[in-house]
Amino acid sequence: MTTASLAVLCLCVSTPALAHVPDPGDPGDPGDPIRLEEVIVTATRLPRPVTETPGARVFTEADIEARGAIFAADLLAEVPGAALARTGPFGGLTQLRLRGASPGKTLVLIDGVPVNDPAEINGAYDFSSLSLADIAQMEVLSGPQSSLWGSDAIGGVVALTTRETSGFRADLEAGSLNTRRGALSVGRAGERGALGLSVAGFRTDGVSAAAAGTEDDGFETLTAGLKGRIIPRAGVELDGGLRWTRSRVAIDGYPAPAFVLGDTDDVSKSESWSGHGRLSVQTGGVHHRLTLAASDIERETRSAYSNRFDADRQVWRWDMDGTGGEGRLSWAAGLERRTESANLDSGLSDDLGTSSVYGTVLVPLTSRVTVGAALRHDDTDDFGTATTGRLTAHVDLGAGFGLSGAVGTGFKAPTVSQSVCDFCFSADPFPTLRPEHAEGAELALGWQSPGGGLTGRVTVYRLTIEDQIIYRFDPLTFDSVYINLDRTRTDGVELESQLVLGAGFDLSLGYAWTDARDESDGSPLLRVPKHSGTVGLGYSGKRLSGRLTVRAEGDMPDSGGTREGFVTADLHLGYTLTDQVELTARVDNLSDERWQSLLGYGEPGRTVALGVRLRY
Repeated sequence: MTTASLAVLCLCVSTPALAHVPDPGDPGDPGDPIRLEEVIVTATRLPRPVTETPGARVFTEADIEARGAIFAADLLAEVPGAALARTGPFGGLTQLRLRGASPGKTLVLIDGVPVNDPAEINGAYDFSSLSLADIAQMEVLSGPQSSLWGSDAIGGVVALTTRETSGFRADLEAGSLNTRRGALSVGRAGERGALGLSVAGFRTDGVSAAAAGTEDDGFETLTAGLKGRIIPRAGVELDGGLRWTRSRVAIDGYPAPAFVLGDTDDVSKSESWSGHGRLSVQTGGVHHRLTLAASDIERETRSAYSNRFDADRQVWRWDMDGTGGEGRLSWAAGLERRTESANLDSGLSDDLGTSSVYGTVLVPLTSRVTVGAALRHDDTDDFGTATTGRLTAHVDLGAGFGLSGAVGTGFKAPTVSQSVCDFCFSADPFPTLRPEHAEGAELALGWQSPGGGLTGRVTVYRLTIEDQIIYRFDPLTFDSVYINLDRTRTDGVELESQLVLGAGFDLSLGYAWTDARDESDGSPLLRVPKHSGTVGLGYSGKRLSGRLTVRAEGDMPDSGGTREGFVTADLHLGYTLTDQVELTARVDNLSDERWQSLLGYGEPGRTVALGVRLRY
């Protein structure tokens, strides 16, 4: 990607006030004042407007449908400061780095259930098969969130909430590369209870995962979910859910004799499930919740170097929330016990556990100033204790301006692979690992126009991680062990804006400058582009709707060299036939750009898909 292209993108994002916000009386306008709907973030444990929450982004069900997003990675690619690395376009390992933090430092929650993979080296989550077919909302909290969610949340949190279906929904789509997609959900919901079932499938012949390859690498995945709740009496609620996913993907490897990335017959399979049951009781002004949750994953790769992993996690959590000071403040607190185990391909295994207590409070000091605090103490079974905290503040400056800030700390205990030193080789004793610790600070200035048709926010931040754990190979002694790296630091700027243009059009802009470095030698951290951004143009008419999304990344340091920057565009269209039937069309990589997410891995050219949505 050229420097000129990035400069134009930066200029567009940093000058949203130059755009025209139409008057209610403009032609094509409905005549009512234009306001962007207030979006609430709930993963903060005390729900707050996203505009008053530093580092928060929320994608609603309407956002998912407007973009035609299929997998969570489709939305994460639009989050400023989020770097996605995937080893192939369909089903390839897809890992997230928030604000430069390495994979495994972003906690992923589905209905409050942690689903990170305990058997993965860093404990990272693979987003390649995370379907959005049954998702009502996805929240992204960037920055250290350990004071709320404990280990794994140094870089941030991605929290998804599944939909409570009332009626019948179906989505069918087919297109290029022999790609087929289907989703079905049915359920009934009322004041006293709800029960719903959803199924979603996706398959494609794909393209070669290796950019230099010639054979297609196909992918297929199936997800099923069950969700329900019942209110047996006033003030008492029981709810639960179960989600299962199975995937199979053809992958490429490093065949002999050249041992460079190319075509192979390798196949990777995975099967996972997560679920929870919850009892909620309202006593006076306090809301109590007792949650039991579990998740399990099995992974297998069939190749010249076949391997198999399996892991599980159980979480017991009791939390409560309420108000105090005659309703002037809100608070939440809880206890948690988390245990996880993993069986690794080497034959090694381990069980890890953490007991935690946490609390958070939100206090409006004046009508314009609100402050918040969170504190958590984690006691690990194997790696000692850690106390983390976070302070937040929001100030209404008037004239539509708001200033938000946060400072916080985070920690991450070693994973199972790291704790047993999986695939370590050394004549000396293996190093004793220490938990990773982080400090983060951010300041965000936001603005909203009087009519609510234009919002913008600029965020500056610093994230420092001490004792980051890495796997190091010494080419002289051939020692291969996990060690604690001294220190990494990320400095960044994130800009974002939303604008209602009128006549059914809206514009969204996002840009991130991310400078992530290893402070021991000043070298840049791999797979974190310094420049990235998106521009989205949406339209919503009486029958026709659509969204054009343009995404760009600058050059990025990667294993073996530099991955060149790129600009790519996707288009999604919908045409409403009736209140229940909508025709859809999607064109990905609109300009047929040749680009790579990671160095050496291929991406498809222009693809087209046609579909239908049914809502009854």
